[in-house]
Amino acid sequence: MRAGEDMTNPFHRTARVRGAILHIAVLAILLAFGSLAKAGEPADSRPAAPLTEADFHPFDPELAEIGRLLFYDPVLSGNRNISCGTCHHHELASGDGLALGVGEGGEGIGPKRTTGRGDARIEKRVPRNASALFNLGAREIHVLFHDGRLSVDPIFGNGFNSPAEEYLPSGLKGILAAQALFPLTSETEMAGNPEENKIAGAAYDRIDHVWPLITERVRAIPGYMQRFQKADPDIAGVGDLTITHIANALGDFINAEWRVTDTPFDRYLAGDVEAIDQGARAGMALFYGKAGCGECHSGPLMSDQDFHALALPHFGPGRTRRFDPYVRDVGRMGETDRLEDAYRFRTPMLRNVALTGPWGHNGAYDTLEGIVRHHLDPAAGYESWRPEMVRLPPDERFAAVDFISFEDARERARLAARIDIAPVKLDDAEVAQLVGFLNSLTGNAGGRLGRPETVPSGLPVD
Repeated sequence: MRAGEDMTNPFHRTARVRGAILHIAVLAILLAFGSLAKAGEPADSRPAAPLTEADFHPFDPELAEIGRLLFYDPVLSGNRNISCGTCHHHELASGDGLALGVGEGGEGIGPKRTTGRGDARIEKRVPRNASALFNLGAREIHVLFHDGRLSVDPIFGNGFNSPAEEYLPSGLKGILAAQALFPLTSETEMAGNPEENKIAGAAYDRIDHVWPLITERVRAIPGYMQRFQKADPDIAGVGDLTITHIANALGDFINAEWRVTDTPFDRYLAGDVEAIDQGARAGMALFYGKAGCGECHSGPLMSDQDFHALALPHFGPGRTRRFDPYVRDVGRMGETDRLEDAYRFRTPMLRNVALTGPWGHNGAYDTLEGIVRHHLDPAAGYESWRPEMVRLPPDERFAAVDFISFEDARERARLAARIDIAPVKLDDAEVAQLVGFLNSLTGNAGGRLGRPETVPSGLPVD
């Protein structure tokens, strides 16, 4: 033991009670980890300890239970036909299993979800992949959404920089409560078409005009009012319930429900050297060493919460800005208006990553190995990617336009010119080891409270 080494750090521990043979094995692993620190690698790229409950914000159990019901209640949507849980389902690892979501107007869940029928059919696909919800209640998180359009920031006096700017309500418990408000205002996700309901029409007037209408619906349901009054004595009557209470309940549910701290990797960090097998340990060495994954997927949450351009191919409706000449998605630049942010997207956290495909901000890859290989050489991955590699629910109305941006030569050139990752050469065995390590990040995926069978509105539960 060198002077100054910390015996509480799992990378410095030895298995003193396991005998001489295991002691030698552990020393070999420690030596391997010691070789991971490359010149220029961030000092905090490797977690120093497992993720634990202490790493998360506290939550109110009564509010979390109300949030669970609201999360699966279609009453929050414009046409009362979709809930948060439709696209972030317990049976689908808090996602929807689709590359691009099918929001308001669709039917079914997961890969079997269709784009709907008749006049109720969706008008367009959701522009981006439905992100998994694991560990979003962690204290470290200060920015959300693929493009970071919601962040903790005092700029507007309500604690957040968001699309609602100064119109975001005050009193929100945290960033999870804030993010829960925005799908409710989205035409493609939950609000619907302005010609169909008042909520969708209000979103076109001003974003904060949506939330009082949703609050009125919840106030009219005795089952919710009784629960809210029990959880919060300040809610004396129907008029005291606000959208802030609803958002805080949804935020507490997401915070409480999808915490993943029980992965083999976390047990390994806690000192159980047998928690991951030899192949996964080799993949871990590659992840934090030669492959360079840990430079962005760093720290306890395995994300630097920053934005990087990977040249993932464009398809679908994109998140088009008002002045864009055609369908595309410029990522972070759409929020910052800085050219250097073009095509950059937020680094996702990786616990349960093996369960949350398709992968990428638009679900471009249907296999974990596919997205790994793309990261290793984004330019080559972009050139070799083909539309048949993506899983999109079929709809003849979209077939002619789904890949317009992908086929545009000028947009392809711009996207290919913006890559933040240098290529890394790994052989097939090393790629398999890397994928093996990512599988060791799999823990509890089913949540704590689970999906409710019924909700107070009486509407069907997906």
